[in-house]
Amino acid sequence: MPATGPDLAPATAALAAGKDIYLEKPVTHTLEEGAALTRAVRSSKQILQCGMQQRSWTHFRDAVDLIQAGSLGRVPQVRTYWWQNYRRDWEPKVIDAQALDWKLWLGSASDQTFSEEKYNHWRWFWSFGGGAMTDLFTHWIDVVHWAMKSDQPREAQVLADKYVFDEWECPDTIQAAFRYPGFDVVYEGMMNSSIDDGGLEFRGTEATLKITRRGFSVYREGAQKEENPVLTEHSYRDGTITHLENFFQCVKTRKEPNAPVEAGVAAARAGHIGNLAYHRGGQTVWPPKTSG
Repeated sequence: MPATGPDLAPATAALAAGKDIYLEKPVTHTLEEGAALTRAVRSSKQILQCGMQQRSWTHFRDAVDLIQAGSLGRVPQVRTYWWQNYRRDWEPKVIDAQALDWKLWLGSASDQTFSEEKYNHWRWFWSFGGGAMTDLFTHWIDVVHWAMKSDQPREAQVLADKYVFDEWECPDTIQAAFRYPGFDVVYEGMMNSSIDDGGLEFRGTEATLKITRRGFSVYREGAQKEENPVLTEHSYRDGTITHLENFFQCVKTRKEPNAPVEAGVAAARAGHIGNLAYHRGGQTVWPPKTSG
């Protein structure tokens, strides 16, 4: 079943039962669920770690320290990207429909006939997920929120379509732009090309920091070609392991985890706003303007 399901029932039920939770992203399926999940966590005594593992990855933590220390100068633009190839890299699972409680799997989603495509690629159907905006983009925008100390876009523009996977509901090819107070964030990606994988570029007035899950490099403005990058750092351990260790440690100590509920809600919210723009003809503002 999807980690968050089409509603918050699994998470809130676990909290009510006194359980600590490692909640995979996206932590919400709708914008409205964010406040409800935050209230449920903060009104309990439980530990909830969101699956934003970059927050425990050593080189991501060092990169954020550099950005917040002003090493890049002013950062007016952040570029994010993630390309994957579902045709080549994702082998669908063969499902025994007789062994599956499909109605339970659907949760609060509308009743519909069993589909192996929906089961295997649930993130790409609106009843269960939100496509790339709440899957891949969620990871990167969390890093942006963390580094830039700003977690809510004011407006979003999205150019997206289904060019490859007609069987999906969510677009497989996306270019998106988000305006935050004082800086912009762009995202691009598609699901039938994986040559460049995923990463971020923080473009500053003094330097640019390029980062992936393998490491980061800093390129100084005005430096000679042979002098760049001026700083490089690599990680040799999967940050997901460190993130899980942080969760287990917090279960013991009852301290705040590296990726608290607010971080997960904000990252998911940005993706939801992107999808809102997509459904509204390509752009939207946030919070939505009300008439009267």
